[in-house]
Amino acid sequence: MRTIIRGLALSLATLVCLPRVWAGDANAGRTFFRQQCALCHSAQPGDNGGAQGPNLDGVFGRRAASNGNFSYTHALRGSGLTWDAATLDRFLTSPTTVVPGTAMVIPVPSETDRSNLITYFQEVKAGTFKAAAPPGFGPPPGMRPPAAAAKPTGTPDWKKDFPGRAHRIDVAKLPAPYASPAAYNFPKLIPRPAGARLRMPPGFKIETYTNDVQAPREMKLAPNGDVFLSETQMGRVVVLRPSADGTRPATIETFAQGLNLPNGLAFYPSGAHPKWLYVAETNRVVRYAYTVGQEQAVSVPEIVVPQLSPVAGGGHFTRDIVFSPDGRRMFVSVGSQSNVPEDLPKKTPEEIQSWEAAHGLGTAWGNETNRANVLVFDVGSQRPGKVFASGIRNCVTLTIQPGTGDLWCTTNERDLLGDDLVPDYSTRVREGQFYGWPWYYMGDNQDPRFKGQRPDLVGKVSVPDVPYQSHSASLSLIFYTASSGPSAFPRQYVGQGFAVFHGSWNRSLRTGHKIVRVRLKNGVPTGEYDDFLVGFIADDGDAWGRPVDLVELQDGSLLLSDDGANLIYRISYSRPGQLAKSQVAEARGNTHEE
Repeated sequence: MRTIIRGLALSLATLVCLPRVWAGDANAGRTFFRQQCALCHSAQPGDNGGAQGPNLDGVFGRRAASNGNFSYTHALRGSGLTWDAATLDRFLTSPTTVVPGTAMVIPVPSETDRSNLITYFQEVKAGTFKAAAPPGFGPPPGMRPPAAAAKPTGTPDWKKDFPGRAHRIDVAKLPAPYASPAAYNFPKLIPRPAGARLRMPPGFKIETYTNDVQAPREMKLAPNGDVFLSETQMGRVVVLRPSADGTRPATIETFAQGLNLPNGLAFYPSGAHPKWLYVAETNRVVRYAYTVGQEQAVSVPEIVVPQLSPVAGGGHFTRDIVFSPDGRRMFVSVGSQSNVPEDLPKKTPEEIQSWEAAHGLGTAWGNETNRANVLVFDVGSQRPGKVFASGIRNCVTLTIQPGTGDLWCTTNERDLLGDDLVPDYSTRVREGQFYGWPWYYMGDNQDPRFKGQRPDLVGKVSVPDVPYQSHSASLSLIFYTASSGPSAFPRQYVGQGFAVFHGSWNRSLRTGHKIVRVRLKNGVPTGEYDDFLVGFIADDGDAWGRPVDLVELQDGSLLLSDDGANLIYRISYSRPGQLAKSQVAEARGNTHEE
């Protein structure tokens, strides 16, 4: 009997010590990865997921922070972890618990999702993964694209780009959904090729300002000329103090760290003596006491908005923040949790009416509650915020237009409807407006994935002011104001907009990776835009830069952040009389010649 008992005990102990069997659905894991993780990571050969985070292809058996092409936090470098299934499960459950100080702060709370992800990673590593067409990633039955559209032909549009090339997207002539197949064409970030150069109009010059930054995103100028920069993936805000000649930073100091994906920055109140620096984290807004010239926070942040959305994780994680010109209102943009929420629970017309009365016209619910919107808060009030404008899939950057006080959104629209749907855009946003997501786009164009679900919204969808080529990944917009200064641009640029395109992944022929000038006449957008800075895409279609944001310096020059190459550029202008002969020749070479 003792022998039997000992045998049973040994068998139970063995079972307890056995490693967990990961029997998830690899294709479901791939779908989750592409919906929630592909903004920052890649998982299979050839699909660079945006170059904001490390490549996860072959992650199994790899030591943490061992990818030589990515700069990791000190915390992850010193963790001593090796990525097996159990370690990945623990890390994805609570990254900051397993590795305090990691820049990866978004957990995957669902055990099913983690199991599916890990199974997907395992099969990719073993070479046994076989992709099935995941639900929601292809056209519905009866809407298959024509066979001829499967392989793009002709000259890639980016090869036609040149400084001054005019663009206008006619929303009345958009193609039908699925006129071309959905593409997974992630940009492969490469070193700058020999001989590669960036082209701008004559007289403009671009040079490296600093390469001592990590995944730089949004920038804001302090009254004394300091540049505040959010290093979102690193969880910190840094201060770049310009050198005497303005061509480089004399110092770079960490102002604050330990933040949860900080992105948007704003000084308050406006003017020469702000008292606070506001920071928009992925699901809250905080502020630091600030005195002009200060390079390090002297106290812990004060929480201004403790929660922006009940569902914080997944999808679009950057938030932006601006204040109204009178300082009474604070606007915060919150991107969607998904591309489109195809599993959104159904509501009756009466339930929808009740929901919209509380949350705003066209707003989605479930995991998308308070997302894909611009929220507004009364400064100094304890009252919760409300939806200011809705149906904006991912308003990456908020901008106040000088002179008019108009609030603008620069937006990434939805994917997987074809090469030329849906156009990204910048637009003026007015209170109560609805921009269509997820039900419609560019007016009354119905998203086929929600066919017939919201006929009540027809005629209520606002059309954006400046549509951009689809999948450009428009990230930011500024309005140029400098009328003087040693590097000030020519007069025709004053009052005009400059928008930054990060670059496409959902288009068979790459586009984006550039700066464009947004045309305005008497302060009103014309709907047109021109190429201003091009050249980040190599001849083979790979890219060597992913531009993000612009800020105007006191001398009239612009800084451009690039979170793919981990550097900041400076764009300046010299009037013809100030240029040496060699510079004149170089400037002329920067323009496109037919």
